[in-house]
Amino acid sequence: MTPWEIKARELSNCNCSYGCPCQFSDLPTHGNCEAVVCMQIDEGHYGDVNLGGVRFACIVQWPGAVHEGRGKCQPVVDSRASEAQREAVLKIASGEDTEAGKTVFNVFASTYDEVFEPIFAEIDFEVDIDGRRGHIRVDGLIDTTAEPIKNPVTGEEHRARIDLPDGFEYSLAEIGSGTSQTKGNIQLDLKDSYGQFAHIHLNNHGVVRQ
Repeated sequence: MTPWEIKARELSNCNCSYGCPCQFSDLPTHGNCEAVVCMQIDEGHYGDVNLGGVRFACIVQWPGAVHEGRGKCQPVVDSRASEAQREAVLKIASGEDTEAGKTVFNVFASTYDEVFEPIFAEIDFEVDIDGRRGHIRVDGLIDTTAEPIKNPVTGEEHRARIDLPDGFEYSLAEIGSGTSQTKGNIQLDLKDSYGQFAHIHLNNHGVVRQ
């Protein structure tokens, strides 16, 4: 098993309501699951390959709950990554060199029926985790914006977090509102649905907890 570790910032938007039942081992809001996820690795490595600064994204879709399988995945890696970095990130994202069931990559990979050929394109990505704002843009493929949830009475920003002491993706996530449109092999149209902002620290054996 090639040793790897990443510290990254994540923004994701799925079709569930703001609470996202999946985070509570419940069934998805609308009976199915579809999402856009993007990470920027701030520090990391895969063996001897430095992954600092690499961005990668996935468009994912399941006809039912994630654990029921039959999923599809469109991987995207920033075209500015080197060939070695691309290969390394795709191995991590596909759940390779990972203890079974210990990371979101490995768990999700076990539920896919179809993984499309990776797309290498420039990823425009910004995220302010504490501020619950960000965007993901890949020309002709992904357009995601995220912002804080607004109080329906006062219009003020509402802050909520999810704490998962035993989770396989993050320890603590800020929750906001996301809107996404995607094209290509998986076409999504999400509006004002679950947005997730998180610091990610993972290695071969799962979430690295401080």
